[in-house]
Amino acid sequence: MASLQVGAGRGVGCCFGPLDGRRQERRATVALRPPRAAAAAGAGAKVAEEDKVRLGESSVAVSKLGIGAWSWGDTTYWNDSEWDDRRLKEAKAAFDASIDSGMTFFDTAEVYGTALMGAVNSESLLGDFIRERQQKGAVDVTVATKFAALPWRFGRGSVLSALKKSLERLGLPSVELYQLHWPGLWGNEGYLDGLADAYEQGLVKAVGVSNYNEKRLRDAHARLKKRGVPLAVNQVNYSLIYRTPEENGVKAACDELGVTLIAYSPIAQGVLSGKYTPENPPTGPRGNTYTPEFLTKLQPLMNRIKEIGVSYGKNPTQVSLNWLTCQGNVVPIPGAKNAGQAMEFAGALGWSLTADEVEELRTLAREIKGIKMPIEES
Repeated sequence: MASLQVGAGRGVGCCFGPLDGRRQERRATVALRPPRAAAAAGAGAKVAEEDKVRLGESSVAVSKLGIGAWSWGDTTYWNDSEWDDRRLKEAKAAFDASIDSGMTFFDTAEVYGTALMGAVNSESLLGDFIRERQQKGAVDVTVATKFAALPWRFGRGSVLSALKKSLERLGLPSVELYQLHWPGLWGNEGYLDGLADAYEQGLVKAVGVSNYNEKRLRDAHARLKKRGVPLAVNQVNYSLIYRTPEENGVKAACDELGVTLIAYSPIAQGVLSGKYTPENPPTGPRGNTYTPEFLTKLQPLMNRIKEIGVSYGKNPTQVSLNWLTCQGNVVPIPGAKNAGQAMEFAGALGWSLTADEVEELRTLAREIKGIKMPIEES
């Protein structure tokens, strides 16, 4: 069943989304900050324990907003091809600020920060951050990581082997969520069997897939169901300017099957933050997609996002993230490179756009084409 969002008045929104594929739960939140709070839009608020959401039909509950750790240690796409002590300290500060703001769900992968060009593995960094934080007292952290479906990996045993290496890097006996990072060229049934094995052995509490189109998603759900293992998530590229999951049937299938959609690149790799303009485009690989021409076409949408944000005391990043949470059954995982970004993300919680605003932004964004992910169509 598709999700529905209903709003009643400025600052009040009601989101309906499937919790387990059989029933829907009504959620209503009221904006707590008046418009004059705009100057403090980056400040994060604590997220109450009862505001966590369950991943599909699994037993795992996570904060409504997670943090992606792709950039931590990376030197191939992020960090201007350099990882140094300053960036390490900033990443650690981002982790601590996320915890302090109630965002306790962290998503990493074995291929993030692989040993190239001075990179440091993201899993190792996250594990270090968790241990350092635990020295100050108990901390509730939910960890998700991913299996890389590399061509030379065959069968269910490759999944268990890779998982155990990830656990070693993380320094954890188990993780809450383990996902297949992308569909393999072959052997995907064996990979799914490996996920079920890991679940049954207690090495993971929930399993998921990533970058799966509708058919692959349904096939994975059915195969795991035969083992009595719920498919908890499908992690895909989803943002206001990249709505392919709505168009290719993935979002509707997730809602129908009771599979949570985890949205990566939820602010389009920073483009929906408003910091980039035709005169100031992003550098590095992102500049190949988000060109001055693209950013010129984006300006009418960004102007309206800013206008709506002012009325709530929120900035474009927070409005864009809130738009995603209003779709129901979606957990965005923006990447935080520093403490300021983490606290900014937390400001997307605790309030809701109205239904009219959600649809107005979707209409304005309809002609905008964001980054391509052909893997979802494979």
